[in-house]
Amino acid sequence: MTPDQFVAQVQKQGPAAAYLFLGPEAFQRDRCRRALLDAVLPAEEREDGYTSHDLSQITLAEALDDARALSLFASHRVIWLGAAETLLPRGRATKAESEDDGESAKQTPGAALQEYLKGPTPGTTIVFDANRWDFDNENKTKIEALTTLLSAVPAIEFRPFSPMEARRLAQDLAKKVNLQLGLAELGVLIEALGFDAARISCEIEKLSLYAGTTRKVTVGDIAELVPNAQQTTIFALVAALARNDRQRSLELLDTLVRDGEYLPLVLTFVATQFRYALVAQEAKLRSAGDIQAHFTKIGIRMWRDRAEQVAETMAAFPKAKLEKALRLVFETDVAFRDARPDDRIMMERLILSLA
Repeated sequence: MTPDQFVAQVQKQGPAAAYLFLGPEAFQRDRCRRALLDAVLPAEEREDGYTSHDLSQITLAEALDDARALSLFASHRVIWLGAAETLLPRGRATKAESEDDGESAKQTPGAALQEYLKGPTPGTTIVFDANRWDFDNENKTKIEALTTLLSAVPAIEFRPFSPMEARRLAQDLAKKVNLQLGLAELGVLIEALGFDAARISCEIEKLSLYAGTTRKVTVGDIAELVPNAQQTTIFALVAALARNDRQRSLELLDTLVRDGEYLPLVLTFVATQFRYALVAQEAKLRSAGDIQAHFTKIGIRMWRDRAEQVAETMAAFPKAKLEKALRLVFETDVAFRDARPDDRIMMERLILSLA
């Protein structure tokens, strides 16, 4: 079940006796949590009707006993069971093992839950919250095993937002608070925040308080207010190198170092910018629109504002200088992996060679 389906269900049909919340995405989880509380608990019962337990601290049997108990102070209850991952026995992550026959099956979390669901407490909803695992690599197997173990309850998956979904969310949130956020600034914001929906929501609220509704948010506002918005500074570094502005380039490197940016990642971004510009030059592309269309055609999703950045880099760097820059970037990358004084000195050498 998707978060949207969950919200629609609890609003139209009311909540089920229990749910399993799966995945690390925080924005949609909070939205579903608020929708569930609104559907189950009237405002006057919210304080007494909400109970939170950590399944790494108590057993499932104790949590279910609490769910069976009637409250003297609230006619409806939501019982939030965190750390649901601990219900999965260590080394037993297969469907067959979670469906053992015989007396031992009665001791499993799945069997205990099924027993409770035969006669759930009216007005009480249990949420099993498993937010530590994502849906990739070895965690995928663990999530499938936990879903099988708790197959008696509906599972809601909280997957990370795609870049397109994150961009659409940011536009909707900015519109809701009347924040004047241009497409270029929007692209900088969501990439700086790693397409994290919860952080996007928080930073848009912060920007709305800072900039208000009377003026447009600038890239400088984002760089100043948003943590880890160093991409703006990195692009400024590329632009300074294009102008042969050695002093400004070193100043921007100093800013990145003071902000705690991991310099190999800075080098990766610089290398990507140069490679895109070289590809655009070799393809004889002339405008940001041509660049965006070309890279999308070959399978590289690119926003309009990023295409404009590539166009600026392509215009500032002749082909020979781009090729030299990529050779120097490669040498710097090799130096990062070898015995050297420190990463900053390697980056300074790169800047001195280019500007």
